[in-house]
Order: sequence, then C-alpha cells, then structure tokens
Amino acid sequence: MSGRKKLRSRHWKPKTTGDRVFDAMNYTLLTAITLICFYPLLHILLASVSNPNALMAHSGILLKPLGFTLDGYKLVFKDNSLLVGYKNTIIYVGLGTLINMVMTIMGAFVLSRKDLYFKNFIMILITITMFFGGGLIPWFLLMKDIYLYNNLWAMILPTALSTWNIIILRTSFQALPAELEEAATIDGASQAAILVRVILPLSKATLAVIFLYYLVGNWNSWFNAMVLLKDRELFPLQLLMKEILVANDSTATTIGSAGGVVIDSAQSSTAFRELVKYCAIVVSTVPILVVYPFLQKYFVKGVYVGSIKG
Repeated sequence: MSGRKKLRSRHWKPKTTGDRVFDAMNYTLLTAITLICFYPLLHILLASVSNPNALMAHSGILLKPLGFTLDGYKLVFKDNSLLVGYKNTIIYVGLGTLINMVMTIMGAFVLSRKDLYFKNFIMILITITMFFGGGLIPWFLLMKDIYLYNNLWAMILPTALSTWNIIILRTSFQALPAELEEAATIDGASQAAILVRVILPLSKATLAVIFLYYLVGNWNSWFNAMVLLKDRELFPLQLLMKEILVANDSTATTIGSAGGVVIDSAQSSTAFRELVKYCAIVVSTVPILVVYPFLQKYFVKGVYVGSIKG
C-alpha cells in the first residue's frame, strides 16, 4: 500500500497557475454551453404550464411558470385522435425499429465477410443510394404500385434500412478480431451462431447507437405519413403535432372552453393556441428524453468503434 502511495506521489505534479486558469476556462465554457442547450427545454416546459395570457404578455427569459395551469394539456388530450396517434406511433416505432435492426444486422454481417463475392461492387451500389434518389413523385408512384399506400406497412417498409447505419455497423463488425470467428468455426459454429453468440455480444455499444438512431427517426417521422396516409385513424403522433404546430387544425376544433376557462376574445384564442403548441412539443418529446439517458453511455463509444476502421 505504501509502495502505491509512493508511486502516485512520484508521478503526481501540482497544478500550475496556467493549469488552474485553463481548467476554470473549460468549466466556464462547458457550463455556458450546457445552459444554452438546456434553457430552451426548460422554457418550453415552463411555458406549457403557464397562464396563456400572461405568457403572451411576457418577454425575455422565463425562469418560472406564469400562473400554473394544465389547461394546455387538457386541450391537447381533449381530442381522442391524439391518443390514437400515440397508439399508432408506438406500433410504428416498435415494429419499425425491430425490422430496422434485423435488416441492418443481417446486411452488415454479410457485407463484413471477407470472402463475399463482388463485395466492393455491392458496397458501391449501396453507397450510391445515399447521394442519389429517384425523386418524390416516382417514389410515391412506386409505393402505390407495391401497395404501400394508406396502410400500416407504408410507415415501416419504405424506411426499413438506412445505408449510413449499415455502413457503421459493418465497420464495427470488421473491427472485431478475426481469431474469435476462427475459434468459433473450429468448434463447429455456423455463421448464424457466430453472429448471435460472438459478434453481437461484442458489438453492444454500436448496436445501442444504431437502435437509438432508428428509434428517434421512427418517432419523429411524419413526412412519409403525410404523403402515404390519408386515413386519419392511421396518422402517427408527429403528423397530428404538425397540424397543431403549423396549421392549428386541432386547436381550431377544440379551443372553446377547458377547465372552466371560456375563451371569448381573439387575444385569448391566440394565447391558447400558443400554449397548445408548447404542450404539444412536450408531449411529443418526453418519451425520447426518457429513453435517451439509458443509451447515452453507449453513444460516444459506439460511434467511435464504428468509425475507426474503414
């Protein structure tokens, strides 16, 4: 024990004035960046529980609710279509992310094989899809021709695979030691067994990052729904949120009275529309904010591992 202390004291050097100044500048800069990133979230949260008229009259930084009220959330959930949108989004995100992960893992595993014929040519074809597309109208006509219009699969199959994610995961698989696969092959393991028992357990960090990419992408997806869905019973949450935030369709039909608050002026109506926008942002953002902390520890490591080998 004393030897360890001596070793530490031998290599330890007291901080100089320059070191302390540098640390102070780092902490100050990082604190400022944290506040800049955190305050918009805090502002939206506080605004969503503020009195709408007081909120409209307020200017500057918001550090506390302006008269606590939940009337905005009551208006948001007054229409059952938002609950249906939540249900649809959960289905799209759950089933879509599962298919995304399966397709990406299988594609990355095949492309990481050293003995794959025409591997470079296949990678060129896959990479081209990142930079060139057929255009919106040909894509829409194709979706209709293959019966991916106005049904559940229209929100899942067109985005079943991401070229960028498959390249990241393929690179991560290639970075694993080849000796592990050789040892498994000698023990009689099949390619499927190598993938499930050797490669995937060693790629948890990258898989977590890919999972998060797909999860957030599916949760925020609204453009495909706007183009491919016409039945409101199939609309995801984000498309309904878009109507509230941009077109104010939902607020126009639901604003009248909420929680005993009667809206009898144009100013109050405008104030409640602004309040509903803040509440809609909170409602659509909270689930992702809840999931992210559990995957954050894998995020930097997974991206780094997936990019160190080309």
